[in-house]
Amino acid sequence: MLKKFEKEFISFCENRNLEVNPNQIKIIQKLEDYHNSNYKSFFSKLFSNKKSKKGFYLYGGVGVGKTMILNFFYDHFDKKKLNQHFNEFMLGFHDFVHERKEKNEENIINQFVKNLKSKASLIYFDEFQVTNIVDAMILGKLFEKIFKEDIKVILTSNTKISELYKEGLQREQFIPFIKTMKDQSIEYELKIEDDYRKSNDNQKQRYFFPLNQETNFKINKFFRTITKDKKHSSIKINIKGREIKIENFYEGIVRYDFNQLCDQNLGAEDYLEIIKNCKFIVIDRIPQFSDFNSNQQQRFITLLDIIYDKDISLAVTADQNLDQFTSSRLLEKPFKRTISRLYELTSREYN
Repeated sequence: MLKKFEKEFISFCENRNLEVNPNQIKIIQKLEDYHNSNYKSFFSKLFSNKKSKKGFYLYGGVGVGKTMILNFFYDHFDKKKLNQHFNEFMLGFHDFVHERKEKNEENIINQFVKNLKSKASLIYFDEFQVTNIVDAMILGKLFEKIFKEDIKVILTSNTKISELYKEGLQREQFIPFIKTMKDQSIEYELKIEDDYRKSNDNQKQRYFFPLNQETNFKINKFFRTITKDKKHSSIKINIKGREIKIENFYEGIVRYDFNQLCDQNLGAEDYLEIIKNCKFIVIDRIPQFSDFNSNQQQRFITLLDIIYDKDISLAVTADQNLDQFTSSRLLEKPFKRTISRLYELTSREYN
């Protein structure tokens, strides 16, 4: 007999002409069990000795449908909830600390989590990854308190829990978080051979290559078309006393050279503020990546994650096809996600 979520997920797929994949159905069944174990009736809790896991951690390769599945679960969750990019969540935490100027770390974490609990009983982090040493050091205590307050957390990632922040600076400071997550989470891997974002139904339309006169003509023509009758201006954004200028601004349509975004000392906080002003972005001259420009590559990965999370379409130029990008050694795994997302972001319809 089909369970409620399973039935609805099958209908969801059929209505969108999506393949009903048995591996995805298994994850839906596990999510329904997770939901039921955490949201039992009062009498069920009274007679149950089994302790429920507060986290659901779904990992797997790019384009296998992790986000689609947890989006489906999140949309059908009918209690207080929060869906936030992890970088945005941690920036909120650091702002919370800064505003209160609290010296005692334990007190500030307690205050933050109490405030969080008033807003949500479930938090959803899509494409979870940790790259920042400051975040890595605080996460163990922060998530221990989140779970202690009975806040549920669902996450997708390309990496299993034990390999998060692998080879990161001072990784020993991150081990308490890994232990907390493993103790408190149900962990599943979703395996599917194909990357759905690269299917024949999702052909690239706004990915221009190689870098030559013809490509330059095409991207300029495209940009003139989408900005026709729109007013050109430049705007200034103030981020905690730092000023960032957006020069090529046409009523929400923005054009940047890659180096302007990723060869400067910018981070997630800056990208979030820039993207608040954008409806469509053109990024020119994305380079090949290697160990020599891994900092720029990490910024690009962060930027693409935020653009994807905010559902903004792209047009880009590069010197090679998407399948021919190279990567620095340490960023190979997260960069596969970036390439997959570039397929989608340069293909989807835009207004």
